[in-house]
Amino acid sequence: MKVILLKDVPGQGKRGDVINVAEGYARNYLLPRNLASEASQGKMKELAERQQANALKGEKIRREAEELAARLGKITVVVQTKAGEGGKLFGSVNNKDVCDAMVLQHRIRLDKKKVILKEPIKQLGEYSVVAKLHPDVHAEIKVKVVGEQV
Repeated sequence: MKVILLKDVPGQGKRGDVINVAEGYARNYLLPRNLASEASQGKMKELAERQQANALKGEKIRREAEELAARLGKITVVVQTKAGEGGKLFGSVNNKDVCDAMVLQHRIRLDKKKVILKEPIKQLGEYSVVAKLHPDVHAEIKVKVVGEQV
């Protein structure tokens, strides 16, 4: 029997998949628990339209991420912090500090979880930081750490 999964079912497939299962499994387990529905022509057409709409939406999100990556590649974010002798910082600069400085200087708001630092910055200087904007789109941000003027 052909069914369309309404939810992820371990060992069978993910939501939206069309699978063949035994009729008893479908009638006694999948259908009563609203995990699947019968794959009629109307429901198959509805599923195809929904998948096409999701693909268009996903492509739009990817394009927006690529545009943002192009903007981020052109900017330099300056982070001011207290530093001691030899350019060693009191504390460190982390991804939250980079995001806060980006909002103040360039009015670009990013989630701090998308900015990836291998380790916190502990020295004055220029660094390259990666922002993961989309599973396929990464942007490189130039971060300049300078000491505060007292």
